[in-house]
Amino acid sequence: MTPPKTSVDPKCFPGPLAPYACRAEESVGRLYPEPDSRHRTAFHRDRDRVIHSVGFRRLKHKTQVFVYHEGDHFRTRLTHSLEVAQVARSLARMLQLDEDLAEVVALAHDLGHPPFGHTGEDVLQDCMEKYAGFDHNAQTLRVLTKLERRHAGFDGLNLTWETLEGVVKHNGPLEGPIADRIAKERNKGKKAPPLPAAIVEYSKRHDLKLSTYPSVEAQVAALADDIAYNNHDADDGLRAGLFTVAEAAEVPLFGDWIERSQADYPGVAKERLIAEAVSGMIGDMVQDVYEETTKRLSALAPDHADDIRNHDEAVVAFSPDMAIKVQNLREFLWERMYRHYKVNRARSHARRIVRDLFELFFTDPGTLPPEWRNRFEGGSDAKRARAVCDYIAGMTDRYAITEHEKLFGSASWL
Repeated sequence: MTPPKTSVDPKCFPGPLAPYACRAEESVGRLYPEPDSRHRTAFHRDRDRVIHSVGFRRLKHKTQVFVYHEGDHFRTRLTHSLEVAQVARSLARMLQLDEDLAEVVALAHDLGHPPFGHTGEDVLQDCMEKYAGFDHNAQTLRVLTKLERRHAGFDGLNLTWETLEGVVKHNGPLEGPIADRIAKERNKGKKAPPLPAAIVEYSKRHDLKLSTYPSVEAQVAALADDIAYNNHDADDGLRAGLFTVAEAAEVPLFGDWIERSQADYPGVAKERLIAEAVSGMIGDMVQDVYEETTKRLSALAPDHADDIRNHDEAVVAFSPDMAIKVQNLREFLWERMYRHYKVNRARSHARRIVRDLFELFFTDPGTLPPEWRNRFEGGSDAKRARAVCDYIAGMTDRYAITEHEKLFGSASWL
């Protein structure tokens, strides 16, 4: 591939990069051509646009597990995204990848999540069942290519092909034989589900090559997501009292680090013990991914980023032994945290909020703000449903709770 001409100062490019790393000067480009930045590579510019977006700021009041008002020290989508970006950038540096590309995929990957985490997503999927459904990954693409309105010349952020490819496919191919094989392994023989309409529509204009793996930078961001959420959920669950240190000590890896921290720091306060154990787990997981990925890259011997995309397996992964330990941790968190009655109560309330708002806005669109009502006025039910869904998906927990109280609570606010 002949690199396109660029006016970017050569000092802006990181280096040295591995042969299989993505290179900003070889980018496929943006849907809407723009002049190069003199002092930022294309991927660096993408990262900056995501950080300055409205959707990114809203992540501050969107939850992971706890509702926003339950404590100032629990993770939100924003803090989670920052932690994912930190792990992704560290791994990218260790593997000699483009750190900006790994970071922007990490920062953008959750922009499509609605309020109240996966609970909000489940309700919107149910509400949108007759109207092409709801998928947070597809919603992220809508945010990045359509719903953000900060530029005069185009909707969305007009990010590079590589960034959008990484966001959409960070968990692997979405169609074709590899996607079907992965789906069968994960879902007891079922094929990959139909692609969300938003991804199909955008890919027709800017082909994201949905049947291949993404870049190694995007794969790093995906594993960084696993590392971050497993560890910070363990941290938050302990601090919230949803399970005890003694219970966590029975989990492989987690228990090893609790035991080691207790031995190294006898009588240490619980908060410090938790922090030491979680820090140790993150370090072990990062090192394991680095070693397993290095092994796979050595076997594949890729000469170009496209060799990673065209391979039939992911190259960034946990070792088999670590994958078992991570699965054990997930199962523990599922039983002791995600299904805890306190979390279930919050989810029950969240479900009612999202469903009530959707039904009211859909059946009585005059209650929508004019800028949202204008997006579908005179259009089909499907167009109206999608506009309502976009509006609700963009809400923070705090805003959704306030809107529900205004519309369904006491009338004192009038």
